[in-house]
Amino acid sequence: MPKTKRNGDPIPDELPSTLQRSDDKAQRTFAHAHDAALEQYGGDEERAYRVAFAALKHTHEKVGDSWRPKEEYGPSDARAEEGGLDSDAPTAGGVDANASKTHLYEVATELEVRGRSRMTKAELVDAIQHENDRRSRAALR
Repeated sequence: MPKTKRNGDPIPDELPSTLQRSDDKAQRTFAHAHDAALEQYGGDEERAYRVAFAALKHTHEKVGDSWRPKEEYGPSDARAEEGGLDSDAPTAGGVDANASKTHLYEVATELEVRGRSRMTKAELVDAIQHENDRRSRAALR
């Protein structure tokens, strides 16, 4: 199902809930990438979602239960670096795993992740992803 109106604006009710709580740019990025992929891949909805999230992860990172603009454009994790859909590399689920440890620590602080001061960069990524997932589940209740 298309995610944009005829005029190109996103259809809020058609977007995932985390995007409904995100800025207009995140919504537009996801919706336009989704609709382009849907057309390119012959209506394959699952593939269109994957392409749209891959595009979104270049411009935004998931913090809590919404998406925020990243400081620098670029791939967010190993899967995005290797080309996305057909890669065997793990995904960080919207966490900008390529960000500095300092940035990840700041995000973990905002999310009140316990034990963050003793964590490695990889552990911060995992802890932020876990907290993001927890907050997204809680927001759906």
